Amino acid sequence: MKDQTQLTHNPFSQTFFHGTKADLQMGDLISPGFQCNYADRKLSHVYVAATITAAIWGAELALGNGRPRIYLVEATGEIENDTNVTDKKFPGNPTMSYRSVHPFRVIGEVATWLPHTPEQVQAMKDGLQKLTEQGTNVIID
Repeated sequence: MKDQTQLTHNPFSQTFFHGTKADLQMGDLISPGFQCNYADRKLSHVYVAATITAAIWGAELALGNGRPRIYLVEATGEIENDTNVTDKKFPGNPTMSYRSVHPFRVIGEVATWLPHTPEQVQAMKDGLQKLTEQGTNVIID
């Protein structure tokens, strides 16, 4: 059983969303150094968003055979804007996407959310594949 302090949510902390196909439990930590959701490489950051829209894409595009899931998470250390979208693709941070070298603690799971259509998901996957073929689908980690 997990230490009860790991399961205590700080009501004054900003919560974020994390989309994935990993099967996680309350109190689990999502840590850097694991397989990227979208590419065959390990990342030195954990990526999260303050919008469920971004997390839905994360869950739907994640590699693997698991069920797409969206977790509510809270930071355990400092966070920064996700440099993959902030100012590089969009001025400011309109996607409200963030990353950290510190783990995020799972504090809940979004049980019901509206997925994209299979056609929308396939179009996004096709677009990402085209960027990969062009050598421009790069993750700045």
